[in-house]
Amino acid sequence: MSLQKDVWWAVARSEEVTSDKPLSVDIGDQPIVLWRDNHGIARALEDRCPHRRAPLSLGCIRDNGLIQCGYHGWSYDGETGRLKEIPNMKDQQKFPPVYKATAFAVSEQAGFVRVCLDPKAEAPASASPHYKYSGTANVSLRHQEYLDALYDDPSLLIAIRAVHFTPYLMSELHEQGGRLVMERSCQWKTPHWPAHFVAEFPLTLLTSTDPVSGETELTLRDDQAKELLHAVLAPVPAARGVTAVRWRAELGERHAGIRGALLRGSNPLSVLSSIDGTKLRTTKPTVSLHGEDLRAELRGATHDSSQPPVDRTVAA
Repeated sequence: MSLQKDVWWAVARSEEVTSDKPLSVDIGDQPIVLWRDNHGIARALEDRCPHRRAPLSLGCIRDNGLIQCGYHGWSYDGETGRLKEIPNMKDQQKFPPVYKATAFAVSEQAGFVRVCLDPKAEAPASASPHYKYSGTANVSLRHQEYLDALYDDPSLLIAIRAVHFTPYLMSELHEQGGRLVMERSCQWKTPHWPAHFVAEFPLTLLTSTDPVSGETELTLRDDQAKELLHAVLAPVPAARGVTAVRWRAELGERHAGIRGALLRGSNPLSVLSSIDGTKLRTTKPTVSLHGEDLRAELRGATHDSSQPPVDRTVAA
């Protein structure tokens, strides 16, 4: 798939990237290896050794912070991708410049390690704190299909303890500050499953989504506007049509009573790896249809306004 080079993708949670073992991730069809050097700084290179194209993620991290290919032992610097050492050859001047791994820009903030395919990209501004709860799931949907499902029926992808998502919206999907925002009515789960046509919705789920990366902030609020839960979902297009989702969450104010107690616990949020195919097939596109138009408008706003509009008519 074709990806914008200037987008920052949250490809890992901070705790997933260590100096003990390389981590293999993808941005679309681009394989990437992550690790921490001897200063604890997260590094990202193309996950291919320039020598024999072996995956660098199958190698190891040396005490000096270099990543070493497991095939022939060639070692690379994470900041520049330059070849630094070959076994039994220590003179760096002998290493031809063609043997250089592609290095990518890395930024670590708010518990996520983000990578941009443009190595000269400026780091994004930090937007959220380091939340307590976290996880990683590989969802069997393409990136755009994942976003459409999140808009149309979040229960296909996520679960919040003691909360039932309804098909009713408090606010339609709209643009706000360059993001796509909507608010969905929710109910508390009870021993008696809530009726579909009940008028009482004591909870709402507010979502704010980046139109390109799909990174989404979730806020669960009660009818007193108390924030009960805040979470960040970071979907990244991966190989073979999979979307890798990293997430972090934190509980907010305590809701009184047994329902509030049910929400609290070891981990209030789950991201589902297994998608209910029958439910997905029968879920009609609703909010996602409007989302396509809004995303196109937001992306077009970044282009030169002097350019003529794109002709969207279909030839007969």
